[in-house]
Amino acid sequence: MPLGDRAGDKTESRYCGVETEFDDDVPQLLISNLSSGGFDFVVAPLMNPSYRPSLVQKENGCSAVLPFAGSDLILSPAQWSSHVVGKISSWIDLDSEDEILRIDSETTLKQEIAWASHLSLQACLLPAPKGTSYANYARCVHQILQGLNNMQLWLRIPLVKVDDDSTDAKSEHLVDSWDLWNSFRLLCEHHSQLSVALDILSTLPSPNSLGRWFGESVRAALISTDCFLTNSRGYPCLSKRHQKLITGFFNHSIQVVLSGKALHNVSRGGTDSPTGLNKSPSDGVQSHPLRCYLDYVAFLYQRMDPLPEQERIELGYRDFLQAPLQPLMDNLESQTYETFEKDAVKYIQYQRAIAKALKDRVPDDKASSVTTVLMVVGAGRGPLVRAALQAAEETDRKLKVYAVEKNPNAVVTLNCLVRMEGWEKIVTIISCDMRSWEASETADILVSELLGSFGDNELSPECLDGAQRFLKEDGISIPSSYTSFLQPITASKLYNDVKAHKDVVHFETAYVVKLHNVARLSPPQPVFTFTHPNKILEGSNERYKKLVFEIPNDTGAAIIHGFGGYFDATLYGDVHLGTEPSTATPNMFSWFAIFFPLRTPICVRPGSSVQVHFWRCCNPSKVWYEWCVTSPSQSPLHNVNGRSYWVGL
Repeated sequence: MPLGDRAGDKTESRYCGVETEFDDDVPQLLISNLSSGGFDFVVAPLMNPSYRPSLVQKENGCSAVLPFAGSDLILSPAQWSSHVVGKISSWIDLDSEDEILRIDSETTLKQEIAWASHLSLQACLLPAPKGTSYANYARCVHQILQGLNNMQLWLRIPLVKVDDDSTDAKSEHLVDSWDLWNSFRLLCEHHSQLSVALDILSTLPSPNSLGRWFGESVRAALISTDCFLTNSRGYPCLSKRHQKLITGFFNHSIQVVLSGKALHNVSRGGTDSPTGLNKSPSDGVQSHPLRCYLDYVAFLYQRMDPLPEQERIELGYRDFLQAPLQPLMDNLESQTYETFEKDAVKYIQYQRAIAKALKDRVPDDKASSVTTVLMVVGAGRGPLVRAALQAAEETDRKLKVYAVEKNPNAVVTLNCLVRMEGWEKIVTIISCDMRSWEASETADILVSELLGSFGDNELSPECLDGAQRFLKEDGISIPSSYTSFLQPITASKLYNDVKAHKDVVHFETAYVVKLHNVARLSPPQPVFTFTHPNKILEGSNERYKKLVFEIPNDTGAAIIHGFGGYFDATLYGDVHLGTEPSTATPNMFSWFAIFFPLRTPICVRPGSSVQVHFWRCCNPSKVWYEWCVTSPSQSPLHNVNGRSYWVGL
């Protein structure tokens, strides 16, 4: 049964497994570990560990019956699929210099994977590579992956990185198991069905080093009983750092698997638990030797805060690639408008900005005699019109509003809203593209919500430059400025999703995405800034920026799959909104990040610099971005002349 009930969490991390020894009585194995022990699945060997193909005698030219743990009929297909992860024999060494052992290992690996596939298992655990040479192991795994069904292969990797700030001669021999994983998956061409099962040890690397793994395709974390400390009552517990790591696993849909022998002499005669929690309170007897460890893992899970409502809404969007909007070429659908309009935080910020602008524009002694002309350009279905009128009421200022909207379908809704609210004398609706409208008077305040996930990627500069002609010389634009930001990220899932299209076009497209299973390798840096009103209209909105990111020494080696993009906007004065992680507006969901992929991932060493070039390019019909990396290695120039991705004017 699950570790507990956490509101909003339906991920696989709710389920905890246990690593077992070989047992040819699989039904009894499940009873003792699942029904009695309280675990959700077993990681169990499929083949008798004494089996060696070279020792099996063939009779009459026919192969002998392989010593698997029983027939496929001893469990139902659903039981095999839900409750068993196959554990490939740990003795195999596909890169051994002993030819007999190498050939036996290749044969056994293929036989066991074939049997697991026959059983419809969801995953198999591959043993960690032995030694520093594993090319043949990776070659055989890659061969298997080419013909595999939907089963995942979990490569066991010990979580090791020796941290040493010294630069003595021994530094070149320091161990970092991430390098092992990276080399193996590169040999397997980033295959999407090859994942990681991290072996958690009693000592942990630095937080930066651990952070790399959250951008990788980690499916399981095997925690040995050796990792557990003993509390004052004799029960197992984990260090603060281990606790934080396990919580991170829960938040990233990584399943915990307990392994090893019981090292704590805890009485099994009752239900008393140091945590005050039991995974299965109905169990009268704690029969499984690892039950106290399971109870502690369940305690860590159950003490986590429930997922906030916003996070629950966004669950389905985590690491899901979406094409950016084409706001000028396409008209938004009603459902899209409705989603944006639900973002109360955004409109509260706009209302605050408008209220401050109204107060600065009209002093208190003229509040009853001066009417401020405010234009909402890109009014949609009217949320900014409502925010402006509420700001006027709040500040006791008189307002005349022009609502400019090019989408005729949204104009229908806008008309109904104005009539329903009785705003006919205050609000004038203009059904027209703001760039071609000839206004009858100039505006004191120009309000828009044309920002995209990268700030300027939905053509806010071009639209507002076109609308600026009907803003007074001393007029106010809301927003008054916005800046885009970039940072290098490890995002294995996103990379594999782009790679699955098997073309260059998708690698040269920027995607809107709720970044979740990513590792942020260096703090974001500003890229392009636009200010409104634009005092030099004859200037170009093209931009170029060279950025240099530093990879911290204690991170270790890492891989860059692309760049996460964000923005920060100043609406007016000290009122801002944005998605840049260090200053992001809390509880705002109108914008996710943007992801710029790299056709070939870039490997970076600890303490190295990453040099990135970004261009914003324009011609009379479209705007597009181009990007490349020039250090530590050279990437191709992506999206030359907007050949793959562009935004139409």
